[in-house]
Amino acid sequence: MDVTTKKQLQATACKVRMGVVEGTFCAKSGHPGGSLSISDLLTYLYFAKMHVDPSQPDRPDRDRLVLSKGHCAPGLYSVLAQRGFFPYEELKSLRHIGALLQGHPCIHIPGVDMSSGSLGQGISAACGMALAGKLDHASYKVYAILGDGEIEEGQVWEAAMFAAHYKLDNLVAIVDNNGLQIDGPITEVCSPEPITDKFAAFGWHVITMDAHDFDSIEAAFNEAETIVGKPVAIVQKSTKGKGVSFMENQVGWHGKAPNQTEYEQAMAELKAQLSELEG
Repeated sequence: MDVTTKKQLQATACKVRMGVVEGTFCAKSGHPGGSLSISDLLTYLYFAKMHVDPSQPDRPDRDRLVLSKGHCAPGLYSVLAQRGFFPYEELKSLRHIGALLQGHPCIHIPGVDMSSGSLGQGISAACGMALAGKLDHASYKVYAILGDGEIEEGQVWEAAMFAAHYKLDNLVAIVDNNGLQIDGPITEVCSPEPITDKFAAFGWHVITMDAHDFDSIEAAFNEAETIVGKPVAIVQKSTKGKGVSFMENQVGWHGKAPNQTEYEQAMAELKAQLSELEG
C-alpha cells in the first residue's frame, strides 16, 4: 500500500473513532471499546474494499457486511456516516428515543444489511446471504465481524460447519481478537483459544493480521480473494479501545460511555492524531 493511501485510511479511521466517542458520549451509553478496536477494519472495508454505493444502499450487487457483534454499532454507524450513507449529525442522537440510530444495528438504517445484537446469530445470517449469492450466481462478497467473546456461542460453530459444507468462498468472517469481553479476559471467562486452529478444523482457510496496520489488513484481504472452495476466517489481533489512551486494554470500557472530562480528553487525543496525519 502506498504511503498516501495509508495516511488517508489512517486519517479516516481516526475520524471514525471520533464518531464513536461522539456517539457514545451523547447517548450516555454504548460500547466504545470494541467499536474502537474494529475502526481500522471498518475503514478499510468501506473505503478500500467493499463494493457499496451510499446513493443506492440496497443495490442488489453490493457487498454485504454483517456486524455479528452488534453491540459495536457505534463503530459501524460512524463509518457509514463517514462514507456518506447518512449525515454525521445523526451520531449525536445515538440511542435517543425516535432516533435513526439505536443501540444495535437495524436493517432500516441506510447501509445496514442485517439487524444484529444477539451474539452468535449474525454469522448465521451471513452464511444465508452467502449461500443465496451462490445460488443466484451473484458476484457480491459477504463479510461478517465477530467478537472473540462472541465465538464462545455454540451457534457460531454450527454456522462455521455450515459454511464449510456449502463451500462458501464468498464469505469472509473476521474475528476481532482483542482479548477482552464484558466479564474480563476471554482466557478467564470461557477461552475460545486456539481460535485459528478451531476455524481450520471446521474447514475454513485461516489468515491472521494486525488489526491496526493497513499493510497487514490489505495483505490479509488480498489473500482472502485467492481462496476457492472454502470460507475464509481472518483473525485480527487488536487492542480494545484503540486510539484513546485511557480506554486501551481496559475491560471497563466494554460498555460504558465517557463523561464530559473523558470525552474532552479522548477527542483531544484523536484530534492530535488526525492533525499529525493530515499535517
